[in-house]
Amino acid sequence: QVQLVESGGGLVQPGGSLRLSCAASERIFNLYTMGWYRQAPGKQRELVATITTVGSTTYADSVKGRFTISRDNAKNTVYLQMNSLKPEDTAVYYCSAYRSPITYWGKGTLVTVSS
Repeated sequence: QVQLVESGGGLVQPGGSLRLSCAASERIFNLYTMGWYRQAPGKQRELVATITTVGSTTYADSVKGRFTISRDNAKNTVYLQMNSLKPEDTAVYYCSAYRSPITYWGKGTLVTVSS
């Protein structure tokens, strides 16, 4: 059974940092492109960052230079380091695992950026 379990969300002040983690089932981790998406209240889910099995990364323009995605193959875990957080980064963050034509999703973790 495929499982993606996110952790690390919470409340942080503007300018602060958080690191999100997503633990994945071993049988998918080494075969799938991993990613982070987010959905703010009243908005559509949007791509934040992705990382392929060989470590190639992509980022949304809104997070470039502030967020870093990485993966630890030994721990079957993908991370999202978020720095210089802004109120507009407030959203539920979802971990994804993609290999055409299948995408798996985690249940999400809430990040709130507020003073």
